[in-house]
Amino acid sequence: MSKILKLGTRASPLALAQAYETRDRLSKIHADLTVEIVEIKTTGDIVLDRKLSEIGGKGLFTKELDEALLDGRIDFGVHSMKDLETWLPDGISLDVVLPREDVRDGFICQKAASLADLPAGSVVGTSSLRRQAQLLATRPDLEVITFRGNVQTRLRKLSEGVADATILAMAGLNRLGTPEIATAAIEPEDMLPAVAQGAIAITARSGDEETNRYLAPLNHADSHIRVTAERSFLTVLDGSCRTPIAGLAEITGDTVRFRGLVAKPDGSDILTIERSGSVSDAKQMGLDAAAELKSRMGDGYLS
Repeated sequence: MSKILKLGTRASPLALAQAYETRDRLSKIHADLTVEIVEIKTTGDIVLDRKLSEIGGKGLFTKELDEALLDGRIDFGVHSMKDLETWLPDGISLDVVLPREDVRDGFICQKAASLADLPAGSVVGTSSLRRQAQLLATRPDLEVITFRGNVQTRLRKLSEGVADATILAMAGLNRLGTPEIATAAIEPEDMLPAVAQGAIAITARSGDEETNRYLAPLNHADSHIRVTAERSFLTVLDGSCRTPIAGLAEITGDTVRFRGLVAKPDGSDILTIERSGSVSDAKQMGLDAAAELKSRMGDGYLS
């Protein structure tokens, strides 16, 4: 008899693409498994006219999924990992990370080939303080406005002239099968990505051994190590949608290279840090890097 597991996901086109990828990966491994997709609308999907920092932060994309998981309406949740808060609710575990996609941001514009080519005074739409801070640090002559919504909504806003350009994750565009939407990819050296950008996380009930046995083979070890380092960095800095923080861990052989950043929202000051070390020390590397940055920030850095 076929085992049925209910997969919870947001209903946006990108979230569904991630859900389908997860379902298909599970189906290839478990012939006896049927995965039913349950679409759940979150507060973050409903309130689109304000910054996330004004309505509660990135937990607004996960709260309803967590509730559905804990009360048994779904068996596991699929998330863009950068949307997950660093502390999960009691009873929920995060043991599975799918192979990570492109970590870079993508520049989208019909008027210029790159950020450097944007004329002074151009308007860039983004809901990310991380992107805003790094953008204004290098291009203080640009104007940044709040820009939320899915890919299609943002493209419509560009065509309507609400902004001259926007920035989206290349991972999302790739998963939607539309990488050509990006005018140019922005290298991490020019804009460090969000913690866990490009990673898909799977959450499940901590005590649900059967479900976790089905999910375990999906875990991609290197991706899990990288995002663990990045999320440990974020935890120490108490990262939220109110704080411009970026972090990227990369693995070459047995070595992890970690780069981190914290900035003032207006881009007037940016602090960076870099570490290299053993894969086995990845989590501690993120913790240590954050502790050093925190000491350099001092009191009131972000006030």
